Amino acid sequence: MEIIHTPVLLEEAIHYLAPRAPGELMIDATLGEGGHSEAFLKRFPSLRIAGLDADDKIQARARERLAPYGGRMSCYNRWAGDFFADYPVELPSPDTILFDLGISMYHYEESGRGFSFLHDEYLDMRLDTSRGKTAAEIIAELSEKDFADLLYNNAGERYSRRIAAAVKTAKRNGTVTGTAALAELVVASVPSAYRRGPIHPATRTFQALRMAVNAEAENLPFMLEKALERLNVGGRMGVISFHSGEDRKVKFFFREKSRDCTRQSDTPICRSEGICSVKILTRKPVSAGEEECRKNPPSRSAKFRVVEKTSGGVTA
Repeated sequence: MEIIHTPVLLEEAIHYLAPRAPGELMIDATLGEGGHSEAFLKRFPSLRIAGLDADDKIQARARERLAPYGGRMSCYNRWAGDFFADYPVELPSPDTILFDLGISMYHYEESGRGFSFLHDEYLDMRLDTSRGKTAAEIIAELSEKDFADLLYNNAGERYSRRIAAAVKTAKRNGTVTGTAALAELVVASVPSAYRRGPIHPATRTFQALRMAVNAEAENLPFMLEKALERLNVGGRMGVISFHSGEDRKVKFFFREKSRDCTRQSDTPICRSEGICSVKILTRKPVSAGEEECRKNPPSRSAKFRVVEKTSGGVTA
């Protein structure tokens, strides 16, 4: 089996999330092709890992890759938020949790689901193909304004209104269902200088659609909350994100969990019952070094934040 995806910030993840004691359990909450998990299993012979992925196709690849580690590796075909909210009774509480919020190169290169504008495919973009609307269906249903808002809010697309207007015009003549057609609409609707920029002008449009299809922005706070509840006190949780909106959500979540009181500045008395439950280990996000960025271009936008749980437990 050919491995397509190269895990980002691998050495940094190992540095911050290495086991602190023998026999610990790590949850790889975004397993993908299993690159991070394989590296941890190789370096730490007593570590056990449970890997999660909503995509059964890519998980099958990870299972094959990680089969040599036998009972030290288990896989669950579930969304991370659902997994932590309904935690398997056969597993002890985890000592380490890793989230890599990026999309695997497998999805771009081999899934055939329209994640990339480099291949002319149907605009599906679902990680779990058994449920939810496809990207093509979302494009067909949204108004021009709502589509523009989606592009701006999910990916910070500065020309969201131009792109949405072009898509609306195209929809009058039929449906936009293919990646090539959508990419061509984006390229034709943005200024020429934008077309010559460092990334393809359709990159943010495709990113925003993928996030909408898989409800990534909506699910992130819930996923982090439930994961932190399950994490053992003294355990560590790390999150690798790939754009400013995701990183900002992670930053604010960790910041709130590291405070003793969450009262508003204009409220004289703290009425919050929350207490500080984490210690932030990365005051600033960790980024990839120059060599990794050169060898693995997707790492250029990666940001890694880590906390250590100091108090709290599983809620009923």
